[in-house]
Amino acid sequence: MGRFWALLFIVTAIITFAVSWISPSMQWWFPAEPGVHFGIAYSTLGRKIDDLFYLILVIVAVTFVATNAALGYALWKGATIKPDEKVWFSHGSHSLEVIWTIVPSMVLLFIALYQMDVWASYRIRGFAKDSDGKPMQITAVAEVTARQFEWRIRYPARGKTLKPMPQPDDIYSVNELHVPTGDYVSITLRTDDVQHAFFVPLLRVKQDAVPGKLIPVWFDVLEPGDYEMLCAELCGWGHYKMKAKLVAQSDEDFEAWKEQASAEQFDDGYRKPAE
Repeated sequence: MGRFWALLFIVTAIITFAVSWISPSMQWWFPAEPGVHFGIAYSTLGRKIDDLFYLILVIVAVTFVATNAALGYALWKGATIKPDEKVWFSHGSHSLEVIWTIVPSMVLLFIALYQMDVWASYRIRGFAKDSDGKPMQITAVAEVTARQFEWRIRYPARGKTLKPMPQPDDIYSVNELHVPTGDYVSITLRTDDVQHAFFVPLLRVKQDAVPGKLIPVWFDVLEPGDYEMLCAELCGWGHYKMKAKLVAQSDEDFEAWKEQASAEQFDDGYRKPAE
């Protein structure tokens, strides 16, 4: 019976490793568009975040293989020992205790220090750099308001900057956030009721919307297209349907969309009679 449990443990570990190994090619890893393997992020910060995940994955994989190999060996040796064979018993090793306390601590310290630059770029506006390495002035393109159960977006009129308070010529949309591609852009995130979470999986952008706070969120989109936008915080019975899309466009297309949206919004329906 001992051999059965030893084999079961070893086989389970091998299957777990094999499934993890093939998961990227089966679209079980990072979010990705259909047909795109390995879940490539479509933002600069997103790709830096992915690099951190891969670093941690390598560390965890090496640890997983090493510990399971040692455990499998110990189980098999215990299951196959002969009745008249002497066993080796140990009260423990102080040196080993020190080693496997210090080594994980050093690994965690390394990860903590290694990720500080990415965390700063994600959370501290001044760490977003331009092509010359200088801090960027990131312009807010819209105010995104989360509410049960939709996203309401307010844009400034063409040629104007976003103001904290709504202006008469502001442009509005629901569940469709338009942003230009290329440089970093910023949104002002808020909520009208409970706590929500602004989440764009393909960009690796995620930020809680907290009642009573205006939170700046900055990111870039490397390629034009439509990206799924979700609420990642359980916010009530309709949380499941709080879906929207982020539309990334070139600067020209973005300005053209704003002009069209403004014309439709302020159209009073009056048409001059034909002469």
